[in-house]
Amino acid sequence: MLDNKNDFLDEKITKEGMSRRDALKFMGISPIAAGVLASAGSSAGTKAEASEATGKIVIVGGGAGGIMALARLHRGLSNPDITLIAPNEMQLYQPGQVFVAAGEMETSDLLRENSNYVPDDVEWIKDTVKTFDPDNNRVITRDGKEVKYDYLVVATGLQYHYEWIDGLTQDMIGKNGISSVYLNDPEAGTAVGGELTHDWFLELKDAAKNGKPKVICTQPATAIKCGGAPQKILYLSDDFLKRDGLTADYTFATNSGNLFGVPEVNETLVKKVQPYYGNITNKFHHNLVAIDADKKIATFEHKYEVQGEYDEDLEEYDMIQKTERVDLPYDFIHIVPPMAGVDAVANSSLAWQKGSAKGWLEVDQYTLQHRRYKNVFGIGDICGIPKGKTGGTARHQAPIMVENLIAVMEGKEPKQKFDGYTVCPLKTRYGKIILAEFNYKGAAPSFPLAVGEERWIWWAFDLYMLKPMYFQLMMRGLM
Repeated sequence: MLDNKNDFLDEKITKEGMSRRDALKFMGISPIAAGVLASAGSSAGTKAEASEATGKIVIVGGGAGGIMALARLHRGLSNPDITLIAPNEMQLYQPGQVFVAAGEMETSDLLRENSNYVPDDVEWIKDTVKTFDPDNNRVITRDGKEVKYDYLVVATGLQYHYEWIDGLTQDMIGKNGISSVYLNDPEAGTAVGGELTHDWFLELKDAAKNGKPKVICTQPATAIKCGGAPQKILYLSDDFLKRDGLTADYTFATNSGNLFGVPEVNETLVKKVQPYYGNITNKFHHNLVAIDADKKIATFEHKYEVQGEYDEDLEEYDMIQKTERVDLPYDFIHIVPPMAGVDAVANSSLAWQKGSAKGWLEVDQYTLQHRRYKNVFGIGDICGIPKGKTGGTARHQAPIMVENLIAVMEGKEPKQKFDGYTVCPLKTRYGKIILAEFNYKGAAPSFPLAVGEERWIWWAFDLYMLKPMYFQLMMRGLM
């Protein structure tokens, strides 16, 4: 059986134009990766190489970023004094919710006990921080416990705001044609968005057997987890129908002015992916602001420009900004909620106080050190930086943030620079993914394959390899 699988892999790899060595390297089973698995090392150092720096470190948040930071700090310090403040006893592999929606995974596949990743000598306070008080180097939990620190790592993640859409409440998700793959509660260790969206797929298919239902997929005006996720549901649900010879009228309504910010990826989506389906209408600069679930009407705020008077001095026309409300009927709608920094951060002096990043953690985009409180660092979705709210972003941030924090503990300047790396495995159909890797400068592919191309190898990697790598390597700070 194994030989058959290897033959199949070889055949697919050859078709994809990737050497077997690169494929094995990418899938984490090369000799290099084997060495990582066998070692407690990695960029944070081993205990033998660990820093002698001391100080009480408090990590707030037990999601991907918080646990990766914990693992690396615990290994990078010879005598770590670390307190973790996080209520969640379960670690949720959030990217897998899309695969649950597609029928390729079960929700139970996405959960592991967080105790697997918290060393015995780490104090774990199973609570949520209600107040950050960086002027006094302390936080206060929801239960009223005061926790002092010398150094603080903020890894709270973000929060969803379904209620910012008039007429919508979270308990409406999964009913009357409304779904949202994002729906989860990391604090409680539950993730129902994938299951509800799979049911939505099935209901959509039943409706398509008797007509051509109207389907809307939305993307909000705020920063979101994985900017490509709204389109993953768009294309996978469309392919779910197409494979059975069914179809629907799709509308992709996005606040953005294009499909994807990386030009090579955007071009593939415009010229190859959407024409493959032939039933998708794009509504750019459309932000969902209200919904009438009974009448099945979605209301969008549409921003656009009109030509004004000609300016003789500038030798060009003035462009006048206009806003209108647009009502679109639907039979099924997939909603990506507006997202924001958690209230405890947004309402504190740790947050950006103005600008597009208002309410997010005010860290330097390169060092991940707070711009005003030098003993505070950030990691993950909460960071108010230009790119990236994905697990891949946090994975690349972790070694840089930890090395910089340890440098500060040693009385040095933080010199390591985060380049803004993020990654989005954009699922364009069953068995095909565009691996969109980019950083502050633009496309940043890890392997010598054309940027923006749909490939089976990325689907195989995402479906079969990423989850075990997440739980066994990333959460242990080994990659």
